[in-house]
Amino acid sequence: MKIIAHIKTDFPTKFGLPRQSGLISEICGKIIFEKKYRNPDALRGIEGFSHIWLLWQFSVAERRGGAEEWSATVRPPMLGGNKRMGVFATRSPFRPNPIGMSAVKIEKIELSTPQGPIIYVSGADLMDGTPIYDIKPYLPLADCIPEALGGFSENTKSRELIVEFPENLLNLIPADKQTELLKVLESDPRPSYQNDNERIYGFYFCCFEILFKVNDGVLRVVEVKK
Repeated sequence: MKIIAHIKTDFPTKFGLPRQSGLISEICGKIIFEKKYRNPDALRGIEGFSHIWLLWQFSVAERRGGAEEWSATVRPPMLGGNKRMGVFATRSPFRPNPIGMSAVKIEKIELSTPQGPIIYVSGADLMDGTPIYDIKPYLPLADCIPEALGGFSENTKSRELIVEFPENLLNLIPADKQTELLKVLESDPRPSYQNDNERIYGFYFCCFEILFKVNDGVLRVVEVKK
């Protein structure tokens, strides 16, 4: 498997990322190709598509020993982390082959830059620097299946919080990044199985550490560290 590109996002760690692609459209990223693949001809025709599939590597979730250490069951966070399901019935990063997939929206394409062609996308759920193995167009005719069943995922509730972000702290964040951050906080970035009212949670976003507490459906930002 050859790494063809890496993606740049505002999330240097997993904490804070949405649970699936497309859930937070405000999260943006840009795909920068490796030197060998910086050929604009490789993107010929992509401008006609609105979305693409990214096949990528769970680069920070590999088990020691590789595929030999795989487990037949995993604990999906959406089920509280206490119930085991078959690995092939989940999107867990701990799999025989650490491959992820995401459908993202193309915002714009720049074919001629000092870094070669760059694809700007939104709705990403990838960490900064995630290696990308392949890019394929999203085909509505074949990829959209309205009658598809969602299995146990349909029994989980999406969480949406009220966010209290003091103005003096919010103003520390660049203006063009504030909406993205607020949407991430509203979607409750905590793992599904964590619900400690007194705990201070934190994650890194755009060169800042965002610290917050959650109580009775309200997320309160308590500190922003540069």
